Amino acid sequence: MNKILLIIQREYVTRVQKKSFWIASLLAPFLITAIYAIPIWLALRDKEVKKVEVLDQSGILEAKDFTDREIQYQLISGDLETYKKTFAKQGFSALVVVKKNILEDPRAVQIFSEKNVSLPLKSSIERIVQNKMRAVLMQKAGISERVYEDTQVDISGETITVSEQGKETSSSSGGAMILAGVMGFILYITLLLYGSQVMNGVIEEKSSRIIEVIISSVKPYQLMLGKIFGVGLVGLTQFLLWIVLTIGLSRVTSVLYQPEVKKEILSIKDKKVQEAVKEVDKSDISPMEEVTKVLASTNIPLVIGCFMFYFFFGYLLYSSLFAAIGSAVESSTEAQQFTFIVMIPIIISFLMAQYTMQDPDSSVAVWASMIPFTSPINMMVRLPYGVPTWELICSMVLLVLGFLACSWISARIYRVGILMYGKKVSIKELSKWIFYKG
Repeated sequence: MNKILLIIQREYVTRVQKKSFWIASLLAPFLITAIYAIPIWLALRDKEVKKVEVLDQSGILEAKDFTDREIQYQLISGDLETYKKTFAKQGFSALVVVKKNILEDPRAVQIFSEKNVSLPLKSSIERIVQNKMRAVLMQKAGISERVYEDTQVDISGETITVSEQGKETSSSSGGAMILAGVMGFILYITLLLYGSQVMNGVIEEKSSRIIEVIISSVKPYQLMLGKIFGVGLVGLTQFLLWIVLTIGLSRVTSVLYQPEVKKEILSIKDKKVQEAVKEVDKSDISPMEEVTKVLASTNIPLVIGCFMFYFFFGYLLYSSLFAAIGSAVESSTEAQQFTFIVMIPIIISFLMAQYTMQDPDSSVAVWASMIPFTSPINMMVRLPYGVPTWELICSMVLLVLGFLACSWISARIYRVGILMYGKKVSIKELSKWIFYKG
């Protein structure tokens, strides 16, 4: 046991002291924060106002109909052919022609430009003409615009979870899906990342012949377990750093941007546009609000504990297989034919997780959360939706047993392969090593 602890300490300290570990640990939270912070920053920047000429041949448009803050519209009249030759020279991004038959043909709108117009510009033009057409057609039909607006009702059902004791808590189906997807994706990436690190570490030691010195002092099984646990602890350390730094940076970003967003909304004079911006702002933050609702109705200590358990034992299971592959080959190139076999269950479990998010209580989802090779990802995907205690315990027990079985098989391969040089190994050869006596 002391020898295993020494190997764990060596693997942990050696990797944590590397510059690459700290660069990855510190850089990842900044990249995650930047994914949503940069779009907000770009949206708050002063954008160049585009100018657009509008030739309304139908006569239904008025200056007050143009309310876009980022596009300056100018109503014109006259000869179309003349404007087509001069609009670009006068600094206009586009020339819009609304034909006389617009009320009969919604496609009677033409947009002329020197190059392809941007999608936001095209959408703005279409929205303005569409709103005006709707108002004119309703007026002709004798329908008040106010009456029409009052009939446009958005239904938003409230989801409530009820515990066995009858306690009601507000929840969110969308938030559960977001949370499940995030946790499943994190586990998918980390199982591949840290498992391959174990394999590369074994290949490196084997190719440099350091392993021959180490193996003279410890048993192959002890060396394999020490390496696996050591890299696993490095992964947990990196996870904690990512979580703490990402939450901290997210809070700082929110505090910095919130006053700017409010100021941006208050600067809009047109009430309709102001309401539209507020709705967009709500839709941007709604995913986070949905996740907050789920967290409020979820046992957070249970989720965190299960996440650590499934990460660690899922990692141990796959890392033992990666370690066996690393011991059987002499280079990363040779390892490719075997790593794909190990990666197949991880890829399948990630694909099954997409189905599990849609129907977490289906028989497929339940079995996927029980089988050791797929349970780390799929059980964490099911957890935000609620999982019976007996299923969770059964899944954990099976995962531990799966790890023990895989580590036993890997140890049988490891003890032979770690000192095997100059021979290309096949799957048939590996199966012989498992049952080799000696």
